[in-house]
Amino acid sequence: MSNEETYDNVTPIPGLRQSDPGYREPPHNLEAEQALLGAILANNNAFEKVGEYLQADHFADPVHGRIFQACGQLIERGQIANPVTLKPMFDQDEDLGEVGGAQYLVSLAASVVTVINAEDYGRVIRDCFLRRELIDLGEDIVNDAFRHEMETSANDQIEVAEGKLYKLAEDGTAEGGLMEFRQALTDSINMAAAAYHRDGGLAGVSSGLNDLDAKLGGLNPSDLLILAGRPAMGKTALATNIAFHVATAHLDGDQDDRQVVAFFSLEMSAEQLATRILAEQTDVSSEKIRRGELSAGEFQKLVTASQRLERAPLFIDDTPAITVPMMRTRARRLQRTEKNLALIVVDYLQLMRSPASQKSENRVQEISSITQGLKAVAKELNVPVVALSQLSRAVEQREDKRPVLADLRESGSIEQDADVVMFVFREQYYLEKAEPVQRVDESEEKFHDRHDKWRELCEKTYGKAEVIIGKQRHGPTGTATLHFEGRTTRFSDFVGEDHLPDHH
Repeated sequence: MSNEETYDNVTPIPGLRQSDPGYREPPHNLEAEQALLGAILANNNAFEKVGEYLQADHFADPVHGRIFQACGQLIERGQIANPVTLKPMFDQDEDLGEVGGAQYLVSLAASVVTVINAEDYGRVIRDCFLRRELIDLGEDIVNDAFRHEMETSANDQIEVAEGKLYKLAEDGTAEGGLMEFRQALTDSINMAAAAYHRDGGLAGVSSGLNDLDAKLGGLNPSDLLILAGRPAMGKTALATNIAFHVATAHLDGDQDDRQVVAFFSLEMSAEQLATRILAEQTDVSSEKIRRGELSAGEFQKLVTASQRLERAPLFIDDTPAITVPMMRTRARRLQRTEKNLALIVVDYLQLMRSPASQKSENRVQEISSITQGLKAVAKELNVPVVALSQLSRAVEQREDKRPVLADLRESGSIEQDADVVMFVFREQYYLEKAEPVQRVDESEEKFHDRHDKWRELCEKTYGKAEVIIGKQRHGPTGTATLHFEGRTTRFSDFVGEDHLPDHH
């Protein structure tokens, strides 16, 4: 079944010699197609060996593709596929008539020698199909590059081409099918063993926050985690803190242990994120850093910290309105080049857009396709994906401002696709906005009493933040209590008064 044998069956184009260097026949192997179809017609079990990855359009000869598809339809119904059962389906097929009609089916079945090589024939057919697709894709890339359009940059074309290449590489290669329970059990025990030997007993990547890790068991591979909150609650700050901790957890250790983080920031620029991280690490407020109002000592702290932080494998992409396919392509490229991709962060979900081919006037459907895409990225790359999300204004109308699942914007699709849904809540923010004002008919004493109670509540909630776990597939819901330093936008472990040293 060499290429030379394949080309012998091709009808020459008038005026063009086969040896002409300008003529190249698209890859195909008609003998392999005929051998596979013969094997299936002789023994339908041969279809099971190729049915998972081979499709009708993979055949170079359309007639062969239709025969393969017809065989599959009969076999799926529990019927036998042979020349007799297929004859009525092809009696009216003109293309089959050109190659001998139903007699062609008989000749295919009669010419088969063995069905043992059926899987090999199937892979040869699929390989030729992929090569033909590569040729078509290459032509499209060339034509698109020659077609200069103002709204489509060269980088956009590269992203599209890379996405098509990956989709082609994925075709028929998914590791699907049934798995023996003992294999799944072994994988589960291995995961438990890894968690047992890891510091803190975490199954996933540590967030750097002990109370949150205790509730979640770490950020688990292939999970989509939604981190939601109203504006000014600190969801971007928390996501940044987690991303930075993951990226620096093994900074001074073995190079093979380092954890790479991809941060897709659709709202803030890379420089703004870097400023936040510097503020957190140096205890110098981000506002002073932006304005340059620094003492000599503070500036030296920034320089010293930056020399260490620049080694952190944290990669920031601040492309606005990025699509899921574009994000997947860049994350996949990062995983391929940097290895050990441990976390992907998206800030934030509602600023992403669907590809032009999937745009919908219904925003709920569009968000649904985005969340499904993010979950697919998490599973495909086997890393946790933390996606930030907005909350509806309904929170502000309630007396208790703590968010619930129904407060998620386009909540149905987000809640359904996410493995974990978390809400950032800081009561301090709402209390500070609700300072009592003396009423006209209110005595001085009553006003001071109300004001004292308000001040007491403010003191209790000062620097306190809650991460409310509203949904978790792998464990219980609950609340993790954290400390928040607004000046440097830093989250850390909360230490209650009962855990403070005696001299405090």
